[in-house]
Amino acid sequence: MDVLLGPLFNIVIIIVELYMWVVIASVILSWLTAFNVINTHNRFVYMIGTVIYRLTEPALRPIRRVLPNLGGLDLSPLVLLLGLVFLKEVLIRLALRVIG
Repeated sequence: MDVLLGPLFNIVIIIVELYMWVVIASVILSWLTAFNVINTHNRFVYMIGTVIYRLTEPALRPIRRVLPNLGGLDLSPLVLLLGLVFLKEVLIRLALRVIG
């Protein structure tokens, strides 16, 4: 059983880490767009922005509904990243318990 669960936990942890990078990329892209550093009329930039938005928005939308409105400050990516770090640590400890 450890032969299957060990690699499965590793894959799930890698997916969580990749999603954390997608959330960070979303934040950076939103900053660059807000300060007109990048042009969203460029087809490639628009395509990257759309993909990142579609990947992150389903997870950020429920968090935004719960958090109070702070004007132009959006703390939902920070809350999501903290939740992903918590999930990653839980998965690591669970994997160590199952494997070890």
